[in-house]
Amino acid sequence: MTSIAEGDDQPPVSAATSRSFLLRRFLRGAGGYWKAPGSRRAWIVTVSLIFVVFVSLGITYGINLWNRYFFDALGAKHAPAAFHYALIFPAIVGVYLLLCVFAQWARMTMQRSWRAWLNDDLVRRWLESSRFYKLELVGGDHRNPEHRINDDVRIATEMPVDFVTGFLTSALSAVTFITVLWVTGGSLNVAIGGTLLAIPGFLVIAAIIYALIANGAMLGVAFRLIAITERKNQAEAEYRYSITRVRENAESIALLGGAPAEQARLGHAFGAVVSRWRELMIQNMRTVIVQQGSGQLCGLVPIFLCIPRYLDGTMSLGELMQLSSAFSIVQGALSWFMDNYTRLGEWTASARRVANLMLALDAAEETERSGAGKIAWTAGSGAGLQLRDVSVTLDNGRPIVWRANTTIRPGERVLISGDSGSGKSSLIRAIAGCWPWGNGEILFGREQRMLVVPQRCYVPAGNLHDALSYPAPAQKFARDSVVQALVKAGLAHLLPKLGDVAPWANILSEGEKQRLSIARLLLHQPDIVVLDEATSALHVAGQAELMALLARELPSATIVSVGHRPELQTFHQRKLTLSWKPGGARIVKDAPIAARVSTDDTGTQAPVVSPARRLQ
Repeated sequence: MTSIAEGDDQPPVSAATSRSFLLRRFLRGAGGYWKAPGSRRAWIVTVSLIFVVFVSLGITYGINLWNRYFFDALGAKHAPAAFHYALIFPAIVGVYLLLCVFAQWARMTMQRSWRAWLNDDLVRRWLESSRFYKLELVGGDHRNPEHRINDDVRIATEMPVDFVTGFLTSALSAVTFITVLWVTGGSLNVAIGGTLLAIPGFLVIAAIIYALIANGAMLGVAFRLIAITERKNQAEAEYRYSITRVRENAESIALLGGAPAEQARLGHAFGAVVSRWRELMIQNMRTVIVQQGSGQLCGLVPIFLCIPRYLDGTMSLGELMQLSSAFSIVQGALSWFMDNYTRLGEWTASARRVANLMLALDAAEETERSGAGKIAWTAGSGAGLQLRDVSVTLDNGRPIVWRANTTIRPGERVLISGDSGSGKSSLIRAIAGCWPWGNGEILFGREQRMLVVPQRCYVPAGNLHDALSYPAPAQKFARDSVVQALVKAGLAHLLPKLGDVAPWANILSEGEKQRLSIARLLLHQPDIVVLDEATSALHVAGQAELMALLARELPSATIVSVGHRPELQTFHQRKLTLSWKPGGARIVKDAPIAARVSTDDTGTQAPVVSPARRLQ
């Protein structure tokens, strides 16, 4: 699969290891927030944030001036002026607090709405055309999409808002208060060998030198922080995925007595997390030394530098305090990168992980658009289902099934059999339209609806009514229809719990789940039914009961089944036998099945089955 992102420099997914390329891909994709339909709100919030930055700068400058005037009044022991400025200060602080509240609203609103937009975009692309399934079949750096869509998208959209507003504030503050340092600070006269040397803007020079030393020290001690953060986030994602796997396969693990093995496996995964955290802790300890050390010295440096001018009377107390405040603001602005280095590393790691998922989705979309190496689905007339030279391959082109040809008439019931590994399930996935690689053509009747019943029934979260109507909404089917479907499928004992919300995927037995799948068929009434080992968890008698039920309730449906049990032949009219050959499995036999039929009390012809007790 090749990655096709917007732009010209688009390497394959496997080669997309450039960090700068991944960041560009993320910014290009996430930037759609300001271009998508309905982006007016995004622009309103963005403009509001910029407005807040400029107004905040004005208030900060006002507070800086207040320091000068208030301390000048104190130095002159002018009580009325000092009292006047003391009364003004609460008003300034009140306006500043209101502005902070508005800024918080604007900032969090933008973070929330941007994350919601990007989340919806990624989830839509991930679910569309069964890409969530296709991506699991190929390699690449897009594992654990649930972690990327949840945690990484959150980090990747929250932090840039803070970064941009913080950087803009710092840049404007640096320009504004460097001017204050230059104008108010004036020159420093230094006597060297009897010569008086004037250093103009000495506080500006000192602030820049101080910031260069502090930021250089930060880069020196934390240069590996971004790479370590990336590895830590990847270890966290893999540990979460391991826990999810245990939960999803809880019954099998419990029956196998696999708890000790899983504990060892999870312990190993968590050990990687702890190891990455230890590396991150060491890096953060180094950054603390630089941050705290420079922070403590920052307030004293301008005072020490201005002492000569203050003592000789060329600088007032108010000017000294104003310059001290301005120096701290300039230092904070010039040290923005240092202060945010740790968070920048975390954001970069998350943005790259989201970008890798974007690239994988780009590649899947491009493959779908090009049609290269893809089985064509064509709506036609006549045949219920027809395969024309259908080959099913892996993503590298290696064939699984080679040039399958067959025609299944409307209403015909066909059994596909063969040894394990002969490509039966792969062919079924191709017929269902969710296998992405291959070639050939599959024709189906116009406006025909297909429903595939896999061996493992998916039971979504919610109540039984939701599970039975899936994938359609529960409101589509009347309660009476749902009740009848459950009763006919042998699940009448679940009727009192139809509206109960419970973990039904864990409560129901595998046999009950397969009966639930058959009940779904009765509700949805599809034109084409594909059964992939859909009765394997049932006893032979239970299988016979449900297959006879389908023949009776869906007499005109085209049924394609995959199964190993010889008893299934009784319920089908034809049998396709797949056998593995060099170069891919082939249909080696396509023959009718001689089956005895009888007429039931409804007048519908159904295969003869021996009376059997219903088994769950």
